[in-house]
Amino acid sequence: MRSADWEVFKAINDQAGRFWILDKLSNAFVNDYLVPVGAALVLFSLWFWGRERSERERNQWVMVHAALSVGLAVLAVDLLNAYYFRDRPFVNHEVNLLFYQPTDSSFPSNPAAVVFAVAAAVGMARPRLGAGVAALGLCQGLARVYAGVCYPLDVLGGAGIGVGAAIAAYVTLRLLEPLPQAFLGFWRGLYLA
Repeated sequence: MRSADWEVFKAINDQAGRFWILDKLSNAFVNDYLVPVGAALVLFSLWFWGRERSERERNQWVMVHAALSVGLAVLAVDLLNAYYFRDRPFVNHEVNLLFYQPTDSSFPSNPAAVVFAVAAAVGMARPRLGAGVAALGLCQGLARVYAGVCYPLDVLGGAGIGVGAAIAAYVTLRLLEPLPQAFLGFWRGLYLA
């Protein structure tokens, strides 16, 4: 499995430095701001979006779901990293590195876990919007491989954790149903929802 992971990594990373437009796009998507801020803006807009009160309440529930999903995804990544550390590709191989050298574990990809947690949570209620966030996550994941900071399996592992966290968050919120509504009711009482 690792040899296939390395072969796919090389096929993608070997293109880095050959096409300036791909390098610029990669730098835009691999950074720590574009995709997370884009996902946060989607969640922020959901909080206030909707003409009818019932639609706004549904969107606000999605935002709470996404927030819990992200929290569970980050917790899962932290727990995995406490017991398993995978070196970044540039540590043991000569790669085309287009980004700074992160020092944390390569597996699973924390950025992929976060953005796919948001994408899955949003996608359960708003499939097209969730697909848009997932497309951002896919671009970010490819950019991280292209830029030499993650292996493909790192991104896939992070995406799987993100989706799993969104499912776990959905089940948890449904089991605790009066609490999420009370939380949202509190914010509505302050005219912030």
